[in-house]
Amino acid sequence: MPSIPRDIHPRPPECSEDHAVKFSFRPVEGAFYELFTRAAANLVKGTALLNELALPGVDVQSVSDRLTDVEHDSDQITHELYKKINSTFITPFDREDIYSLGSQLDDVMDHLEAVGNLLYLYGLTELPSLPREMHELVTVLDQQAKITADAMPRLSSMKNLEEYWIEINRLENDGDRAYRMLLVRLFSGEYDALTVLKMKEVADELEAACDAFEHVANTIETITVKES
Repeated sequence: MPSIPRDIHPRPPECSEDHAVKFSFRPVEGAFYELFTRAAANLVKGTALLNELALPGVDVQSVSDRLTDVEHDSDQITHELYKKINSTFITPFDREDIYSLGSQLDDVMDHLEAVGNLLYLYGLTELPSLPREMHELVTVLDQQAKITADAMPRLSSMKNLEEYWIEINRLENDGDRAYRMLLVRLFSGEYDALTVLKMKEVADELEAACDAFEHVANTIETITVKES
């Protein structure tokens, strides 16, 4: 048998951190991401309906009823998500994070529905005009909803999401400022005491919705960091 020349030795393949291949044992389960995307799309529908309340001659009851329909659809999506978690052996990322994200998306929708229902039930849209700061809060929510819906499909790749949660945080700060200015206006003596109490409840729901969008963004940031 011919001998192997001394200067020829089998070498292990070179490997460096730059060329390391990362393997994942988690499945790419598209159904979860589809449900998150549908839930986020409903938030855009919800804020669009809130914007309708500022239109002259709007049928406030119709807007409130449609908000309730969207909220019911969001509830159904959340139930589908929980059912999917319980029937899936290995999830794309931690079950606790999936539960948390699904619940937080549903929380946002609950606050949006509450705003529409309270405006209708309290008859606040019959006022000559709602406070400017209230419209500013709705505008912030509309921007948060659109950014969230745009980012959600990228969750499956866990890429290009940092700008999303940074912008959501910035918008939440804008919402906080509008909320504080709204409170200043409500307690300035411009409105009677009963109207102040009613509008304060609506303001609290608007501010809670802004916070809930930030909670969604924080959870997505946590998921991305854990899975990267």
